[in-house]
Amino acid sequence: MSDETTDWFGPEAATFGDRVAAAREAADMTQAQLARRLGVKKSTLIGWEQDLSEPRANKLSMVSGLLNVSMSWLLTGEGEGMSEPGDVELEVGDFASILQELRALRNDMRSSSERAARLEKKLRTLIQSAASA
Repeated sequence: MSDETTDWFGPEAATFGDRVAAAREAADMTQAQLARRLGVKKSTLIGWEQDLSEPRANKLSMVSGLLNVSMSWLLTGEGEGMSEPGDVELEVGDFASILQELRALRNDMRSSSERAARLEKKLRTLIQSAASA
């Protein structure tokens, strides 16, 4: 196989664990962060990345969703996945606009969280009042 036709994450060049680790790194997540989001121990995720085990179907689905790749790509290297290293070209402006959008989203989430807490408190008060009556 020539260098020009190398599929960096295909079955000949990478394993399931290689693809999970590469997609996790591309998503800028640590092993601990991904494990926490998946609800598994870090050692479990490390086992997957070292090809000592594979996740069950429900966790595989979660991994593909969190890493924005297809389950098929994770398992076989074929389908919607990552391009070979170095293919992505970003400009500084891309980062600035994404950062600005993330900050706005974080503020929206904070406001929604505070609103939900206020509603929960009102509901709790109403339930306690009804129970006392």
